[in-house]
Amino acid sequence: MKYIMLIAVIGILLLYSTGAIPRDGVGGSMVIGLVLLAAAPAVGIHEAWTKKRGVLGWIVNIVVSFVGAIVFAPIGGMVIGLILSPFMEGAGSMAAAGGLVMYVALAGMTVVTLLGAWVGLWIVNRWR
Repeated sequence: MKYIMLIAVIGILLLYSTGAIPRDGVGGSMVIGLVLLAAAPAVGIHEAWTKKRGVLGWIVNIVVSFVGAIVFAPIGGMVIGLILSPFMEGAGSMAAAGGLVMYVALAGMTVVTLLGAWVGLWIVNRWR
């Protein structure tokens, strides 16, 4: 789990620093969302692999991790936005603020989203 989170954070920060994430319009948000939701099933796959689940277990893990990420992603974005709002220096958005604020926001949203995938798996494992 730690390695998946580290790779996802490094990946999204590399995408942002190389300009692969557009800084204006809807495209940037869509790329960020795609990266976050692409990393979430990796948590489910890792958990299914390490716990040696059957076919149904693999399917349940992937779906639950995806749903957990979808539930926690907006919450994470809101919490990170509230935490970083004093540092935006009058900018209307984090993308407009850019710089370190955007890097911290991307890393924070990635961590919260993947923790959401992990929490979903934890809840399902409590029922097994």
